[in-house]
Amino acid sequence: MDILYLNAKDIDQLGITNDEILEAVEESLRAQGTGQAMVEPRVHIHPNPEYNGHFNVLRGYIEPEHVAGVKVVGDYVYNYKKDLPSEMSLLSLYDPENGAPYAIMDATAITSIRTGALTAVGAKYLAKKSNRVLGHLGCRGTAFWNVVLLDHLYDFEEIRINSRRRESMEAFAQALEARLHKKIVIAKDSEECLKGADIMIEATRLIEPAPLLKTEWVKPGDFVVPYGTICANEITLTDVMDKIVVDDWGQCKEGGKLGSLSPHVRAGKLTEKTLYAELSEIVAGKKTGRENDDERILFWHRGLSINDIALGRLYYKKAVANNIGTKLFYR
Repeated sequence: MDILYLNAKDIDQLGITNDEILEAVEESLRAQGTGQAMVEPRVHIHPNPEYNGHFNVLRGYIEPEHVAGVKVVGDYVYNYKKDLPSEMSLLSLYDPENGAPYAIMDATAITSIRTGALTAVGAKYLAKKSNRVLGHLGCRGTAFWNVVLLDHLYDFEEIRINSRRRESMEAFAQALEARLHKKIVIAKDSEECLKGADIMIEATRLIEPAPLLKTEWVKPGDFVVPYGTICANEITLTDVMDKIVVDDWGQCKEGGKLGSLSPHVRAGKLTEKTLYAELSEIVAGKKTGRENDDERILFWHRGLSINDIALGRLYYKKAVANNIGTKLFYR
């Protein structure tokens, strides 16, 4: 019995397209919405606080793809000082009939890609059809694929970015300009970045909470996605929203210290009653997404194991078809 191992170079070599990424993630959400997928709440492992990081363990199962999987991702905010990604992870895939593992892969890129894809699929159902300006806070980790996949859908006239480190912003802008072939605006602060934008993304990597996304900047028709690990918005943000959608209420309702809307959960502002829907319900057609261009809609996602697994399965099938990867003897 062999296990196919895919390293970072293998993943890059496979060249998955934007449309393939979005389709895989959307179909995994549809499976969740029709009861054909299982998402277990993530587990956090916190080593020594001096390390300034933690591990997330994500588990899930997708019946239509006939696959179960587990991803372990380390989230270390100061990794840039060691020239390492903020998030590094491994994904393992299993046969759900007998429990046999058949693939292990570097999921560092997959983590970023699936997060960006979830943001973009959310926008497909929850944002206006026409969006001219994107404002994006945060320039590391999952930020790149947020912008790439959103621009794939909307071809923005203006993309603004902002972060606390100038070198991060400049490197991010260069990478995006090379990929998208359009000018990226480096905003001087969060207000210049977000105010007036049609789509606001908060993907910061804070150590302590800070109100970088102001409630007063949210105008009618905006689509707002705050998903930083530490809260970077105001407690009033949920008050102005016409609809609040999450990826999985089971993960979001914990009300712990992690998660951009965790203070709102603890304060009772975001509850099962005030929540409009999980995105999977909308993708599956059980609930309506955006109904008019004036709705203010917030989408909070904490990351779904099934999105990782769906992309991992896609990479696995392409790797097998193209004879890419290394076979490891298992037993």
